[in-house]
Amino acid sequence: VAPPLPAQVPSIAIVTPSYNQARFLGATIDSILCQNYPRLSYHVQDGASDDETVAVLESYGDEFSWNSRPDKGQADAINIGFDGVDADIMGYLNSDDTLLPGTLAYVANFFDARPDVDIVYGHRIFIDRDGSEIGRAVLPAHDAKALLYAGYIPQETMFWRRRVWDAIGTMDSSFQYALDWDFMLRAQAAGFKFKRARRFLACFRVHDRQKNTSNYDIGRFEMNALRQRYLGTIPSQSKIFRAMSPYLLRQFIFHWGYQLRLIRE
Repeated sequence: VAPPLPAQVPSIAIVTPSYNQARFLGATIDSILCQNYPRLSYHVQDGASDDETVAVLESYGDEFSWNSRPDKGQADAINIGFDGVDADIMGYLNSDDTLLPGTLAYVANFFDARPDVDIVYGHRIFIDRDGSEIGRAVLPAHDAKALLYAGYIPQETMFWRRRVWDAIGTMDSSFQYALDWDFMLRAQAAGFKFKRARRFLACFRVHDRQKNTSNYDIGRFEMNALRQRYLGTIPSQSKIFRAMSPYLLRQFIFHWGYQLRLIRE
């Protein structure tokens, strides 16, 4: 259920980078438009897809802005989409993921109530290619040390204030896989405050054509580059596990606490 909006409604800008995801794109768009958020700027930046993407976009008329042209990848598409946008709050939603009802109103209220917080994210729901729920991730409080070892924040649930974007710059288009983790680490290094909200905010779609599964080698290279940059070394998997253990233990407790109805969202 969407909460009432704050007295001063902040503007929110969302960009959807897309490439050959016509099957899922409509659900992504609908999940944003159905928020009925009064001060929303929404743009889909498609990388010249050769499937039915353009037909899907055209079917919405002028309900939002979109463009279909070649780009240099996901990060470049996000940067193009945000170019010239002036909004209080920003976020991007990939073309196979969806927002949950009431998310934008919740985020607006969260930032209104917490002026000290710069970046907020929440719990995620996993869905399959048909949109059916297949799992949930209930996260403990933000852990800055753990973020240095793994990009555990569910990107589709993350929103940030414009001041973050203005301070640390745009998405780094040299990254194909770890662009979101790079953005998070740059924001954390710049001193911006993260907060995990106790609410399910979005759905992450698991399917056989998603970038996460198809670019594993590229992803591993990029993640090690970020660990080298922020840790000064590339730790072994056992060192990563040991460093992440306190956070993973809390996540285990939160997960089962939620499953057993001992913990609410």
